[in-house]
Amino acid sequence: MQHNILRLPEVKQRTGLSRSSIYLRISNKEFPTPISLGGRSVGWLEDDINAWIVARIEESRANDHG
Repeated sequence: MQHNILRLPEVKQRTGLSRSSIYLRISNKEFPTPISLGGRSVGWLEDDINAWIVARIEESRANDHG
């Protein structure tokens, strides 16, 4: 099974969130936790970020119709 790992610049671009917003949401358990890539490097699984985006879309649409 292949896993694509996204680094912070791509996560920021895909989500539209700033670095500080991402890390605040992580600390509040509202965003996928990064994985260690060794040293001080971290990344996020692409599937986790895609799932988070889909959940935000579904949540937004449910609030619009509800």
